[in-house]
Amino acid sequence: MEKIKLILQKIIRFLSEAKVELKRVTWPTPKQTLASTTVVIVIVFIIAIFLGIIDYVLAKLVKFILG
Repeated sequence: MEKIKLILQKIIRFLSEAKVELKRVTWPTPKQTLASTTVVIVIVFIIAIFLGIIDYVLAKLVKFILG
């Protein structure tokens, strides 16, 4: 029973410390979040197009080599 109490105390202490830390966090504004999300989506599309082109070229090259 003591072991369970000790574990529960540790969990409660962890959660209270986590709450304190979350209050210290500087959260981004909605405008910053939107800007960051837009940048990520644009970069993902650019990389997807690049990898698609590379895949297409390599597939054609393999077909050319193997006949």
